Amino acid sequence: MSKLEPIHVIGGGLAGSEAAWQIAQAGVPVVLHEMRPVRGTDAHKTDGLAELVCSNSFRSDDAETNAVGLLHQEMRSLGSLIMAKGDANQVPAGGALAVDRDGFSAAVTAALEAHPLITIDRGEIAGLPPEDWSSVIVATGPLTSPALAQAILDLTGETSLAFFDAIAPIVYRESINMDVAWFQSRYDKVGPGGTGKDYINCPMTREQYEAFIDALIAGDKTEFKEWEANTPYFDGCLPIEVMAERGRETLRHGPMKPVGLTDPRNPDKKPYAIVQLRQDNALGTLFNMVGFQTKLKYGAQSAILRMIPGLENAEFARLGGIHRNTYLNSPKLLDPTLRLTAMPRLRFAGQITGCEGYVESAAVGLMTGRFAAAERLGRPIQPLPHTTALGALINHITGGHIETIDEGPRSFQPMNVNFGLFPPIDFTPKAEDGKRLRGPAKAVARKKALTDRARADLAAWLSGGALPQAAE
Repeated sequence: MSKLEPIHVIGGGLAGSEAAWQIAQAGVPVVLHEMRPVRGTDAHKTDGLAELVCSNSFRSDDAETNAVGLLHQEMRSLGSLIMAKGDANQVPAGGALAVDRDGFSAAVTAALEAHPLITIDRGEIAGLPPEDWSSVIVATGPLTSPALAQAILDLTGETSLAFFDAIAPIVYRESINMDVAWFQSRYDKVGPGGTGKDYINCPMTREQYEAFIDALIAGDKTEFKEWEANTPYFDGCLPIEVMAERGRETLRHGPMKPVGLTDPRNPDKKPYAIVQLRQDNALGTLFNMVGFQTKLKYGAQSAILRMIPGLENAEFARLGGIHRNTYLNSPKLLDPTLRLTAMPRLRFAGQITGCEGYVESAAVGLMTGRFAAAERLGRPIQPLPHTTALGALINHITGGHIETIDEGPRSFQPMNVNFGLFPPIDFTPKAEDGKRLRGPAKAVARKKALTDRARADLAAWLSGGALPQAAE
């Protein structure tokens, strides 16, 4: 048996299961704590580890032109248990990786139970972990127990961890029609880190605004689950359709107010309403629709948002949504290796860090496990290249996100992996005949260039041997 002190992992979901596996494969003992079945949750149905409670799809498996498919590939190359058992329990789903949920959970559970360096402890960790646990990974997801959530709040000084995420859509900058929209801050105000031209503005006439309000009120909306009913909205943010239902002018006097802004193409005519988008990441590739949190269903949402002038051809890195969630203000609270700066013996993994999706949660668990194992073994920890899917996701969580501009609300919100998180690549895509590619062909070529760069950079990072490699 290993003489190393064990690392404790709290939470047996996808992130915790992957973290435990990576630690054990590096030769470090680990205790995996899962409160089910001693204490159940409102969403889980079994006591199996890595239970999929919402969906059986890991989404696209295309590693050439899809960011989540690239993430799949990177995780496989780092010995991911979640990906191995997902592949082994795959069911037909076209280009997506979908799995038999029961078979997948059973396979992950069996692998973890059989590993000689993994001990599974069934029981709730109430409050902060004991002080003599020198290395802990908290991977408790969106259903973190109330006692642990309160302990984290007390430690970090944050005001809330559990709330309804009425999240706003995020648009790819390159898909915004700048022949219609323009850059300007309200009253040309230069806020912290700003220039006075920090927002993209999309103007509306009265007729366009009235049609937009009608569509919002009529659009299909997501309903709450019974167990979510008493959870408050995040930061008091109401969905735009709820505001519209309270009065047709509510949005025009709220997030769509046209004051302090001048359309440079038509300076003598004041727009009736204006939709603003604020830079959402440090790279400037993603823009968040300010005040546009929504619970419209995705189909209705896409159609209605494209009614906004300048967004008629918008491509969305994330559509808006609403659900109960638990996550940290990670750019403020976590260091680049996902340690809590207020208590470095604690690391966080999975959805509680502010990633969204099963695959992303497992990916963050993978890297958190490797970071913790390297630290325990006294090995250097080299940062992941931000050009990789893993690196881009962790960079977003730990500091690639813009906190706020001017007096805007706290903007860090859960995010799926997407190409908008990757550093831009400077290249001119051309066809075999030497002509420049345009339209969809150009977009595909750009994505292919990003994935090619990511694979090369991950291979170079792995060849450096900075982190313990998973055992064969």
